[in-house]
Amino acid sequence: MNKILIPLKDPVPSPALILNPCTVELNIEKMISIASDQYSERLRPHLKTHKMSEVTKLHLSKGINKFKASTIKEAEMAAQLKANDILLAHQPTGPNIEKLNELVNKFPETSFASIVDNITSAKEISETIGKPGKPFRLFIDINCGMNRTGIPFSSSINALKEDIINDKNAIFSGYHIYDGHLHQPSIESRKKSVIDIKEKILQYLSPSDTDEIIVGGSPTFAIWAELTDWSLSPGTTTLWDMGYLNSFPDLKFEVAAFILTRVISKPADNLLCFDLGHKSVASENPLENRVFFPDIKEYTVISQSEEHLVIKTPLFHKYKIGDPVIGWPQHICPTVALHRQANLIINNEISMKSWQVTSRDRI
Repeated sequence: MNKILIPLKDPVPSPALILNPCTVELNIEKMISIASDQYSERLRPHLKTHKMSEVTKLHLSKGINKFKASTIKEAEMAAQLKANDILLAHQPTGPNIEKLNELVNKFPETSFASIVDNITSAKEISETIGKPGKPFRLFIDINCGMNRTGIPFSSSINALKEDIINDKNAIFSGYHIYDGHLHQPSIESRKKSVIDIKEKILQYLSPSDTDEIIVGGSPTFAIWAELTDWSLSPGTTTLWDMGYLNSFPDLKFEVAAFILTRVISKPADNLLCFDLGHKSVASENPLENRVFFPDIKEYTVISQSEEHLVIKTPLFHKYKIGDPVIGWPQHICPTVALHRQANLIINNEISMKSWQVTSRDRI
């Protein structure tokens, strides 16, 4: 993209999340083109990446009206915008079941659903939320290799399906199959893994015409789109980030979200300290792979703490205290969740206009 201009007048405080809405829209249109003519039925974008009402409105304006959420707050955000269909793709337990019930009652025009991977949870959810004549929709969560949640491919899937079908307070709606462990840079290798999972789906699930099958994280959803007519649930594609940009050159999405930071100290020769700590950019990756500074041609990240990030660079003499710098996050999803708003890039210039990160907080 073009160089981001940082205005001298009305400067945006740092650290700040900044967002290019034009690039977001282009990324959504790219998702639509990959999903093809049936995109309005197939696409179920994940809200967890951006958590913003305004970004959700962009999806809705393009005819996308089904979403996937990780939190009840994300689901509430989409319901407030009158989204038709929202899947909570995070099995609710304990008080969160009642919180989901409150959401269902508050927004009766929206169809909600949840994933489950065991009969105990399925019963608790259906008994709390399901009503006579209005059963609650449940998707069986399948563990296709990520080993995080879900049932591995086996005959036990059919047992859970039968229990749901026989529950008057529940309705079996289909399968949720998230392949977030497939991160091979080679598209051939990724495609082979997708085909392996597809074969297991057809072998173990025996889906009917009325069952919705939800597949495809951001790295694989284009492959699933090519090989099947199933539902697709990319998330990071909306904003993209350096991690995916470097790993998946076959996917032509553009980075739409960045971090504005400033030099706050020059503690020693060749050292620059920025106001960009763990609380401003996702820090789950190794130190050298958390944020990138494309305008600084030579540097090494030395340390990061809660509010500071220090780099070593022979170019330190070019920078003075207070100088703004643009960082490109490695992982945008948890980075967005660290900010309450995103300042917008308009005509390649950072503006004071902002979009709220609506569902950053949990209920």
